[in-house]
Amino acid sequence: MPYLLISTQIRLENGPTICGDESSDPELMASLGASLIQQVGNNFKEYQSEEPPRIILNKLEKLDYKVIAMTGIGQTCVWTCYKS
Repeated sequence: MPYLLISTQIRLENGPTICGDESSDPELMASLGASLIQQVGNNFKEYQSEEPPRIILNKLEKLDYKVIAMTGIGQTCVWTCYKS
């Protein structure tokens, strides 16, 4: 999977960071220190790391991912990353 979405809520800029959904590569998620969780009220699972987004983005850069876009959606920051 060459694309990856990373997100966090603005008031939680020090973590946790959402790193992927239940279809994400488990090896990649393990290298990011992310665990598969299901939050109360959601009918889906997602990978979450206790690290802040900056640390996750640094780890992804070492794995040849590049940030290609960033946006704010309400109280959430989202980064789109791509690996050639």
